[in-house]
Amino acid sequence: MRALDVGVIGCGTAGSAAAVFLARAGHRVTLYERVPSPGPVGAGITLQPTGLHVLCRLGLYDHVVSRGARLERLLCESRRRRPIIDLSYETAGEGLFGVGLHRGVLFEALFGSAQRDPRIAIKTGVEIVDLARAEARAGKAPSRWSWLVDVERRQHGPHELVVVADGARSQLRDDTSTSKRVAPYPWGALWFVGREPRSTEDPRSRTLFQVVDGNQSFLGLLPTGLLPSSLESSLSPSPRLVSLFWSIRGDRVAAWREAGLDAWKAKVRELAEEAEPVLEQILDQGQLLYAGYHDVVMHRWHTRNVVYLGDAAHATSPQLGQGCNLALWDAMELSDCIEEEPRDLAAALACYSRRREEHLAFYQTATRLLTPFFQGDAELLGHLRDIAMPLMGKVSVFERMMTLSMLGVMDGFLGRTLKLRLPA
Repeated sequence: MRALDVGVIGCGTAGSAAAVFLARAGHRVTLYERVPSPGPVGAGITLQPTGLHVLCRLGLYDHVVSRGARLERLLCESRRRRPIIDLSYETAGEGLFGVGLHRGVLFEALFGSAQRDPRIAIKTGVEIVDLARAEARAGKAPSRWSWLVDVERRQHGPHELVVVADGARSQLRDDTSTSKRVAPYPWGALWFVGREPRSTEDPRSRTLFQVVDGNQSFLGLLPTGLLPSSLESSLSPSPRLVSLFWSIRGDRVAAWREAGLDAWKAKVRELAEEAEPVLEQILDQGQLLYAGYHDVVMHRWHTRNVVYLGDAAHATSPQLGQGCNLALWDAMELSDCIEEEPRDLAAALACYSRRREEHLAFYQTATRLLTPFFQGDAELLGHLRDIAMPLMGKVSVFERMMTLSMLGVMDGFLGRTLKLRLPA
């Protein structure tokens, strides 16, 4: 196999995973990151069986799972405590589960692997804002290589393959001729990571728990496992964590801050008394951070020698909890396609876009259709959800489809599913 010279932009989930996959396949990789000293930050995320499959391929499964919280159930209830969604992983297959995880744990595992790999050169504090076609190299005819241009207009590379994985706010989508649509969601979430008050014997410590009131009040409690190892104190064992999420329109955050913490806590208590032990840990509004989301649609994820992965390619609302899982699967598929087409980069990238089409189309469409029923301004949709979803959950075919969707394995709208290999 011919070794490629690869430039990867962004050291998040998709970028770090792609860098490690490609380096292990024998390619020369340079990983660029705009943050001078990237570290393990963020709220809780959900690793589904698809993401766990990829971590098995990378040899990171045991470490990541050991620092996460095993999830066996998704339960969403109405304010009146009527189940709206109640899904068990076991119904889709014995031994299947999800993992609630501090985002920093996944970052440490992936970026740490890249740092330890001598085939990967890492350049931090370099913000790539543009791509430029490389012309003649060493007297040869014009090539299909690309220079990477940073914010100070310095050039890096050139690289034969460019992997763009710098997130939903990427400026580099304009460097492709493929059609695209990028729009911010009006709704986002406030989030907080605190100590998990429940014992490991409590079934709720293995449940992603949500309570909704219409489609404008939404509380989520996600068991989150342990802190990233670099954030642990050597003086005491790391506590188990839980992440709290509260839905809010982005243009209402300022009004929320003006109303004060007590008013918000009273509203949360009224919705879900289970949140009280977590609310007691929140003493200042600054402990709650706001996260906004984007809807990114690209009708092809490659052009020439450039390929887009993760949120740079297909960011969505986190309603289905698939973001990091789709990013990991992107990285794996890209590496596999290049291995299958070792002499033709254009064919390999076309293979990547083709393989990702059905899987991503399903989750982007499902997320786009589902989100307004949980976060939106049309109150009628919240009432329709409370009626329709419990009825669907009682029909076995719909319950199974909803469960498979949660697992991340739906490969299109025709019922095909991805094949997984997980430890017994």
